[in-house]
Amino acid sequence: QVQLVESGGGLVQPGGSLRLSCTASTTISNIYHMGWYRQAPGKQREQVALITSDNSGRTIGANYAGSVKGRFAISRDNAKNTVYLQMDSLRPDDTAIYYCNKFGGPLLPWGQGTQVTVSS
Repeated sequence: QVQLVESGGGLVQPGGSLRLSCTASTTISNIYHMGWYRQAPGKQREQVALITSDNSGRTIGANYAGSVKGRFAISRDNAKNTVYLQMDSLRPDDTAIYYCNKFGGPLLPWGQGTQVTVSS
């Protein structure tokens, strides 16, 4: 069964940047839609970014939640079984545990996530 391992989180000041990585234990080239999700304390998990690739692995689209649009960028490297989330201009309300998973259809088992804390 595919395992997802997220990394790259940490403590950052408002306005700072982080790059998250999500590496799968097996190929993700056959998973066309991959997404980043986050869960803040006391809130439900929400999707923040989605990336879609074609059969050859080329990215053909990306979508973002309104709250992160223009600040976050999702990308993927199928050769490394990895999905990335570049986060810039971070704000305190971005504080959450970040996870990656498929988008649509049965989800993969959730990884442990990576904690992002934005605070001065």
